[in-house]
Amino acid sequence: MRLKDLEGYKHIVIQCHDNPDADAIASGYGLYCYFKSRNKDAALIYSGKNRIQKKNLELMIEKLQIPIQYWDKNEAVEGLLITVDCQYGAGNVTKLTASQVAIIDHHQIEIEGVRLSEIRSNLGSCSTLVWKMMSDEGFDFAEEKRLGTALYYGLYSDTNQFSEVYNPLDMDMKDSVPCEKSLINLFRNSNLSLEELEIAGIAMLRYIYNDDHLYAIIKAQPCDPNILGLISDFLLQVDGVNTCVVYNEQEERYKISVRSCIKEVNASELAAFLTEGIGSGGGHREKAGGIISKRLYAEHFPTLHSEAYFSQRMNEYFNDCEIIIAGKVPMVHGSMKDYKKKRIPVGYVKAAEILPEGTPIMVRTLEGDIDMVVEPDLIIMIGIKGEVYPIKEKKFLQCYQVLEEKYNASMYTAENEYVPTVKNILDGSSKILTDYAKTCITSGETYIHAMALDHRVKIFTAWDSEKYILGKPGDFLAVRSEDEDDIYIVEKDLFHKSYEEIM
Repeated sequence: MRLKDLEGYKHIVIQCHDNPDADAIASGYGLYCYFKSRNKDAALIYSGKNRIQKKNLELMIEKLQIPIQYWDKNEAVEGLLITVDCQYGAGNVTKLTASQVAIIDHHQIEIEGVRLSEIRSNLGSCSTLVWKMMSDEGFDFAEEKRLGTALYYGLYSDTNQFSEVYNPLDMDMKDSVPCEKSLINLFRNSNLSLEELEIAGIAMLRYIYNDDHLYAIIKAQPCDPNILGLISDFLLQVDGVNTCVVYNEQEERYKISVRSCIKEVNASELAAFLTEGIGSGGGHREKAGGIISKRLYAEHFPTLHSEAYFSQRMNEYFNDCEIIIAGKVPMVHGSMKDYKKKRIPVGYVKAAEILPEGTPIMVRTLEGDIDMVVEPDLIIMIGIKGEVYPIKEKKFLQCYQVLEEKYNASMYTAENEYVPTVKNILDGSSKILTDYAKTCITSGETYIHAMALDHRVKIFTAWDSEKYILGKPGDFLAVRSEDEDDIYIVEKDLFHKSYEEIM
């Protein structure tokens, strides 16, 4: 669904969920500004038992002049009702009477059958989704500093001060909207109440600790999501705690905060593991978070209480995973088969042809950000799934043959939700990498030994001893025939596209 699909309605009411948080208010305000710019009769509302009382939200509404109103639950809506940061009919939003309904949300799908829906559960905030939808319609944010500040704070609040940001669209929004940082500081320092401080103190007295794997789990009472981050940050400073999970139970979901201080556990990957199949999670190596849908949890684990679930999953995480350090132990090829790499066209960009030499750049992909400096011999490769990696021109000329055919960017963008971009760190400008890509193909033959995994594997490669590559069941563990220290993982849906077995 696009916002222009909703422009046929003259009267539009935008409803945040009950007890709205900063993200709901910000994303609702974004939609309000958009429809006002299209000369629509728009209103921003919320309902429920409680009025807005948190000081940071009162300051946000006052300083940014957000025209949000409380709406009586018995009053019908004229025209179109848009529920934002929630889903019409779900338990966290008062169900108002409306003849036409649309949904814009970033949580797990709870309500189905609403034709006008845009739900992106892989985003860190609904503010990001609204920003993206507005941008797609050509909305100019340059002079909208109040709106930009609201959206920035919405993402900031919903991702525990950006520590749980993992989707590149979230990063793009954070980097691009105009923002008054002094107001963010004001809102941040007015966020916690004395009652929430007490919640944090009580929570830290009740913990589960595992001395085999040196992890701790804490269940907190309902509170602002940032309290969970405060508790987990404090908990990780305890001697003997290398990883921790802090969570609480909300009306429709569980909210989790994950921390790690060891290289063998990437907090983002652990958060994704804990929420797999029942929610979403991610973030950074040391700090991450996520949400679990209570509906999906009840379907998968109807008899398991939450503390037992997290203990069980944490034990599975540590017990069912093998760690391989390249160069430390020789690979045993007995259970591996021999494969040859297929000659498949891929993309490449010579960095110095699109930016001046010496320019510090950041290449943003769905897998994360890569920092580089433009050098005369820097080549940026684009794989068949859009994965991006640097290579020196000397090695490029040894391994690849340049083709005359044009790079087929449309095939790539049709299959991926995010196209890699290059950001100039000096001036903040960005370029879409595929717009400048040319085509090449491997020259010569590449042979590997490989086998499908039946368990999780973490590989510390020869070129990076601090960050591991994760392999999941079904993925392939591969080692180059001519270099047994060159060990890597190939995703299962990519392997047979890239390699063929030697019979």
